[in-house]
Amino acid sequence: MATIRSIAFDAKRALFNHTGLGNYSRYAIETMQRAYPEAELSLYTRKIHRRQMHPWLKRLNMPRLVTPDRGTLLPALWRHWRGMTGALRRDRPDVYHGLSNELPFDIRRAGIPTVVTIHDLIFRRIPENYTAIDRWLYNLKFRSAARNATRIIAISERTKADIIELYGIDPAKIDVIYQGVNPIFHQPVSEETREEVRQKYGLPERYIVMVGTLEQRKNQLIAIEALPEIDKDVTLVIVGHARNKYGEQVKRRIEELGLQQRVKMLRGVPTEHLPALYAMAEIAAYPSRYEGFGLPVVESLSTGTPVIAATGSCLEEAGGKGAVYIDPDSPTDFAHHANLLLADPALRRSMAAAGLSHISRFDDAGFARNVMETYHRAIEDFNRTNGINES
Repeated sequence: MATIRSIAFDAKRALFNHTGLGNYSRYAIETMQRAYPEAELSLYTRKIHRRQMHPWLKRLNMPRLVTPDRGTLLPALWRHWRGMTGALRRDRPDVYHGLSNELPFDIRRAGIPTVVTIHDLIFRRIPENYTAIDRWLYNLKFRSAARNATRIIAISERTKADIIELYGIDPAKIDVIYQGVNPIFHQPVSEETREEVRQKYGLPERYIVMVGTLEQRKNQLIAIEALPEIDKDVTLVIVGHARNKYGEQVKRRIEELGLQQRVKMLRGVPTEHLPALYAMAEIAAYPSRYEGFGLPVVESLSTGTPVIAATGSCLEEAGGKGAVYIDPDSPTDFAHHANLLLADPALRRSMAAAGLSHISRFDDAGFARNVMETYHRAIEDFNRTNGINES
């Protein structure tokens, strides 16, 4: 098997997105660089603030940056048509990896093996959460990427099944690769850090924590509706942005139920504070109606806190026996399981131990090894399709 010496990545999300897709992109690039320092990494992006280099880049061994030539017209289209493809055709990396559901529409012109990571097809499964134009655009990009990529990485078996069903892709073309979590979630949280975070956010002694942007799909309302039936000394702590109609709906329902003193809403919490927020919670809750993977479940289990999650998508893959799974439409079910866990520290410890065992499969070394194996398969598939003799 030939050594892969050069890997190209689409770095738009890594450089300019600070939530899920950006986190995955940074994680993938950084993990591959640590695991394969001999490989030259190139990051392709339509722009970069060269005077103020992205702080994340400083942690890397300064990968090569590729941007549009000076004077390029319509740089916003550079990623999608002719621009990036032309640069890849010129540079000839061993493999190109689109990290966030997309490849240039004309990527086959580059004449190189390609891989795309597809995270989810939620816009197809829950279309009412998206505008018509967004659904059309996402479908155009995702379908094109799935069909044109040499190989596909799906972040869960659920996503793989969706790609097969909704786009008619050959299952043999898709590799399921689970990502790991930020290493800070595996590090013990000191008492000093716990107290610092508790004081900073005014955290109560007993609470259930929910991490994720407030949106209908994330289903935070089920916990609000369940709270009156949960032990009265327990607070619900919701961590996430709420600048949307659903966020306003959540706030109104809190007021209607008279729960203002039992719900604490936090926003702008940096990643480095999340391990303590999880670790001090009695339970974490992630009752999302649909996910591609459900990273907050793994984050919580990494800190030793069991989870209440929802059935219906992939959360069982993420949580294993470290979580209980409820009907996403049943506040009664949520309250029942929450009260069982809150009343039984031994059960919480048992679930936490099972969760830690389950998530041992989501590690950096395994992720890097599996991605590299996909790269080699992509090269083999590309050469076979194009009649190239590797010898």
